[in-house]
Amino acid sequence: MENVINTLSDLLWGQLVYALLAVGIFFTIRTNFIQFRHFGHMFSVLKHSTVSDAAGISSFQALCTGLAARVGTGNLAGVAVAIYLGGPGAIFWMWLIAMIGMASAFVESTLAQLYKVKDDNGNYRGGPAYYMEKGLGQRWMGVLFSIFLIISFGLAFNSVQANSISGAMQSAFGVPNWITGVVLAALSGIVIFGGLRSIARFSELVVPFMATAYLLLAVVIVGMNLEKLPEVFMTIIHSAFGFEQAGAGALGYTIAQGMMNGIKRGLFSNEAGMGSAPNTAATASPYPPHPASQGYVQMMGVFIDTIVICTCTAAIILLSNQYVPGNELTGIKLTQAALSEHIGNAGNIFIAFAVFFFAFTSIVANYAYAENNLVFLEHNHPARLAIFRLCVLGMVMFGAVAELPLVWTLADISMAFMIVTNLIAIILMSGTASKLAKDYNAQRKAGKLPTFDVNDYPEMKAKIEPGIWDNNK
Repeated sequence: MENVINTLSDLLWGQLVYALLAVGIFFTIRTNFIQFRHFGHMFSVLKHSTVSDAAGISSFQALCTGLAARVGTGNLAGVAVAIYLGGPGAIFWMWLIAMIGMASAFVESTLAQLYKVKDDNGNYRGGPAYYMEKGLGQRWMGVLFSIFLIISFGLAFNSVQANSISGAMQSAFGVPNWITGVVLAALSGIVIFGGLRSIARFSELVVPFMATAYLLLAVVIVGMNLEKLPEVFMTIIHSAFGFEQAGAGALGYTIAQGMMNGIKRGLFSNEAGMGSAPNTAATASPYPPHPASQGYVQMMGVFIDTIVICTCTAAIILLSNQYVPGNELTGIKLTQAALSEHIGNAGNIFIAFAVFFFAFTSIVANYAYAENNLVFLEHNHPARLAIFRLCVLGMVMFGAVAELPLVWTLADISMAFMIVTNLIAIILMSGTASKLAKDYNAQRKAGKLPTFDVNDYPEMKAKIEPGIWDNNK
């Protein structure tokens, strides 16, 4: 049975990598290369991103919550695995897939904003399940998507993140796994029992600190090895295109290995097109008051996750002497060894704390995604939510003390079906996202504050939740 499950997972993901790449290219063209032509606007839209209201969190909180889920142990271990399997050239392909994937992130988050609703407590809810029901009129698709997401993000992936934390704590400080599990479950409970706004406030405080600390460390290490930087950059380029290989066969193999591993790690890390981040994007009260503004904010999330955070890990590894082709050192151990070479024994301690913060923020953000979809399934009764939260905490405890290869594989399969469902939906609604992008940028070009007037789009108005966008004008 385990062999069958592993084979199914490999088959699904072998095709999905190409599908996500193709969809990213499609949306890049469909949106007129929005991530390149309006790259600077991603930063300027954050100027007023702390604006919120009684119904929604701020755009900055939505960005931080999305980053909390995106930035996990994959940013530390996944990059090392990509370099180990595909060589330094994998980093180039990781950069490229992030730039392409930003268009997918724009489309799915813009659609999530457009078709958001208010729950029984007057808070915004939305995401792929909601735009499948509202935009396509296919609630059954939304139900399937929600079930797949709850299984993967709400339960299985949180076990995996807890397992990473307990392993890091035991390795660095000798803390027994069960103690880590108890502490982690207690801390997670404090945050998630506070609901979506509690998670958003937590992410707003922790994620900028976490990302900035890691970025500053990488900058210091680059400064310590400045003379090596041109050589490392050329190594990445040469490896990406196989220039250092002598034979044509070796050339093709090297390029394929680096490309595939870079693309895989980039997609897994930034989650563009997967349908996860839109669950948070929809809960924001955007400024400017237009669905596309949240699309720009979530494009920024992809950029920070892959171009910034993953590049920090790559710099730490490639500026050290720890990466040697053929060496068995890989994953978190490679990152740990590289950091220890730069800053001594403090490297092990720093990585342990980095794993804790990166994985812990992923746990609470993953729960937020799952709760959003549980509400879509109409299981938003307080008692039912409390039971689900206890189940999540149980999976966190389980993950801290158990071996999880089968759980991880089952989560991969569930997420694969979730992604397929989302990709079909956003392709079918790509015309709507394209109209919103054109409307937003036309208003910017005219010197206006982009504001969505639902009356300009009667075909959309008929599908949008009444009262959500009616009062913009």
